[in-house]
Amino acid sequence: MPSRELQAALDAAEAAAEIIRSMYQRNFAVHVKDDRTPVTEADVRSEEAIRAILTERFPSYGFYGEETGRHAMGADSIWLVDPIDGTKSFVRECPFFSTQIALMREGRVVLGVSSAPAYGELAWAEQGAGAHLNGRPIHVSQIADLSQAIVSTGNLKTLARSACWAHLGDLIGRINRIRGYGDFVHYHLLARGSLEVVIESDVGILDIAALTVIVREAGGTFTDLEGAEVGLQTTSVLATNGVLHEAVDGVLRGQRWCSGAVENPAVAGGGSTINVATHFI
Repeated sequence: MPSRELQAALDAAEAAAEIIRSMYQRNFAVHVKDDRTPVTEADVRSEEAIRAILTERFPSYGFYGEETGRHAMGADSIWLVDPIDGTKSFVRECPFFSTQIALMREGRVVLGVSSAPAYGELAWAEQGAGAHLNGRPIHVSQIADLSQAIVSTGNLKTLARSACWAHLGDLIGRINRIRGYGDFVHYHLLARGSLEVVIESDVGILDIAALTVIVREAGGTFTDLEGAEVGLQTTSVLATNGVLHEAVDGVLRGQRWCSGAVENPAVAGGGSTINVATHFI
């Protein structure tokens, strides 16, 4: 049986999915936010529906939403919500968008729901209870040979501008296949054992919080590119089947320190930097 918190997150995801389905592939206005990302009525309405359910059932919890911002961030438990992660795909009528709902407790993400209504997948996980995809338990692969691994990349702009770009090329030369599934898709594939590694350098916590728990509960390892646990300030990802995490990290780090820092646009407010010296050696 799901906990009350997980059930609330699942109910909120379904309420958002109903709104999103009703508006997908319809004519709607698209506005551009200050950070130059698009927002639609579907984003706003689905977040309102999610927030209404979660705050009614857990009024003492904080809430951090992509569209409505931060509320009661000093609470021990905080909901992290992106109503449509992949709004650009939603606008372009590509099915690679999802609703991401996570619960962070005392700084650690403990619950996650990833709902992709147009793609037909619903994944969820809760700390200590395993991961599920469309109602079935899932687990990462046991592939331990890097030469047999499939790697998927997502946002890489910051990495591409760094002196460490060549190390990703070194990794590609050692693996079986490289793809760029992106967004929720490659995390679902990783969690169900269909690929072994996901690498991204330009993300925000609302994009990945729920997926962190899903991958972790499926038996994988999920850190940033510096090896740190995911937190509110996380802007990069190295997610693996666990068995290959150390090997992949070793290849990406190479034989020497890369130096310098570049701007990371994923950090709200702009002008923040990500120190690539600590990303790869």
